[in-house]
Amino acid sequence: MKGWTIAGCLVVLAVLTVPVLATTNTDKYGYITIEAVDITLDGGKATIDMKYTLDEPTRVIVLLLGKQDLKSRLLTVLNYEDAEVKNLDLNSAELVVDDVSYSYGRGVYWFPSHSFNVLIPTLRITTPQVSREYARVNEIPNGIGYFAT
Repeated sequence: MKGWTIAGCLVVLAVLTVPVLATTNTDKYGYITIEAVDITLDGGKATIDMKYTLDEPTRVIVLLLGKQDLKSRLLTVLNYEDAEVKNLDLNSAELVVDDVSYSYGRGVYWFPSHSFNVLIPTLRITTPQVSREYARVNEIPNGIGYFAT
């Protein structure tokens, strides 16, 4: 009877602990842990450089079966489904998104607010005039105005 009590307590403890563990690592999407995202804006185009790590067992699977699932997950993380993947490896990716900013003519652009599907530990947005860095965000709150080069 004492064994059932201990087992019951362990089950209750596990049920209460799992939600806490799930919310502490919000920079993770499946087997991908996001480290940093750099967005460089020029004209209406954005070049996005991502740094991430993959869970160790998954690295082998990605090497054997291909990178299509990794590509799909990264597009979901960024919430830019129309992005073109230029370069993709096990630690980083380079993507390009055309027409990401609104053009107001005469080289004036507005990069609107945007939400990501995970928490980004370090987000840097660089325009021809300024660079802004954000820590632990899941959205670009207000957008950024800039001039093209």
